[in-house]
Amino acid sequence: MDLNAKDLEILESKGISEEKLAEELRMLADGFPYLKIEAPATPGHGISVLSPDMEEKAVGLWNEYLAAGGKVLKMVPASGAASRMFKDLFAFANGKDEKPKSDFMKKFFNEIENFAFFAQLNFVCLSLYGLSIDSLVKAGRYKDVVKALINKEGLNYGQLPKALLNFHKVAGAARTALEEHLAEGAQYASGKNGKVSVHFTVSEDHLPLVKMKFEEAKGKMEHEYGVTYELSTSLQKPSTDTVAANMDGTPYRENGGLFFRPGGHGALIENLNDLDADVIFIKNIDNVVPDARREDTLKYKRIIGGVLVGIKQKANEYCKTLSKGTPSDEELDEMLTFLHNVLCISHDNTENMTADEKAAFIYGKLNRPFRVCGMVKNEGEPGGGPFLAYNPDGTVSPQILESTQIDPDNKEAMKMLKEATHFNPVDLVVSTKDWKGNKFNLPEFVDKATGFISIKSREGVEIKALELPGLWNGAMSDWNTVLVEVPVSTFNPVKTVNDLLRPAHQ
Repeated sequence: MDLNAKDLEILESKGISEEKLAEELRMLADGFPYLKIEAPATPGHGISVLSPDMEEKAVGLWNEYLAAGGKVLKMVPASGAASRMFKDLFAFANGKDEKPKSDFMKKFFNEIENFAFFAQLNFVCLSLYGLSIDSLVKAGRYKDVVKALINKEGLNYGQLPKALLNFHKVAGAARTALEEHLAEGAQYASGKNGKVSVHFTVSEDHLPLVKMKFEEAKGKMEHEYGVTYELSTSLQKPSTDTVAANMDGTPYRENGGLFFRPGGHGALIENLNDLDADVIFIKNIDNVVPDARREDTLKYKRIIGGVLVGIKQKANEYCKTLSKGTPSDEELDEMLTFLHNVLCISHDNTENMTADEKAAFIYGKLNRPFRVCGMVKNEGEPGGGPFLAYNPDGTVSPQILESTQIDPDNKEAMKMLKEATHFNPVDLVVSTKDWKGNKFNLPEFVDKATGFISIKSREGVEIKALELPGLWNGAMSDWNTVLVEVPVSTFNPVKTVNDLLRPAHQ
């Protein structure tokens, strides 16, 4: 394609090569293949259901690991604005109705005093209008209350990131989602020296506000939990932005230059790649509860942490043995059994291999990043789920897929989708170092063929947007994946403002 001077300037500013641009435009034109799946991952067939004894052993391993000085970090993707959380409120504020008519808006006003931001909102209403929330409601000025919450002249909750919204009431005060993640980290990821490392990915617009919140919360929470925080942030890299196309596949342009969009959460594989820790927990910003509701969360964080530590120790042992030469047939069989029973990797193609070929195959599988993912029973929440999927080398292994990756015209595949019993709550703990302690280069393990195309509206024009392989989907496709059932009580996302009224957030 012909690039003009402005195009070249944009590419240079983002650090994107012409080759990468051409590849993205090809993807937008050709689309992506659907993944071939063998079966949904279910308990006993891809998902481990731990007995109380196994859970206790995993917690013990985790506590031993921390006591021995293991280097742990908690990563929280927190880049987006909370605007979607207030979609109903924006619609009401901009609509014709002066009073709430939908069940959603009635619930919002009936229970408004139960929100952690109530006191702050009341103060803003007094400042803006000289009236309390109660007085405004009695006067029928519902829209003014909503505007004081979501608009810039008020609390600006419609534009702030979820990290900075008051989620919970705590001892007469309120805590933001960011503060709750700091509290959670102190309770299961505090190292031998009492240090807790927490990393937030944020957008550039919100970075100053997030850093201010760090300063405000750090000392107070260190005192409360008896820890020392090491807090850090990173921005989604401009080089991970993706080009947009017109519906005919030609590049979409604005002001004479190519138009790029953020590539979705899959871009964060680059941020994860920059982090240096032996064990990294990953959890979304909005899935967090107050201290009084956190018992199950803490228990199962320790459990999945312990499962990772135990599996990684065994894999490291095997890699060390393999590095010294081809092991005995008995040792190779033991390792293949580990691949099959623990990592759920099918390896029918090993039957006709020589001992040397088996050793190379096993080493290739074990010397990769590891992740243990909590899975909850599917109770109708939208989103991705666990499946046993085919890999390019013919093996089958656990993957977390989005429904868009499964062919809607394939009856067998759609039947498997309906039979899925579990859901991905984004509850991961990962190891990104090899058996010698060297960091893997994580972009090498991304399956680029697992991206997808979404249709967006841009200034009234329909455009094709390229979404990178999702962070816990195709971006971790070539990892070792262990799925563990965790209770649904550990999954309490806040997708709408009224979700904060659920018992788990009160």
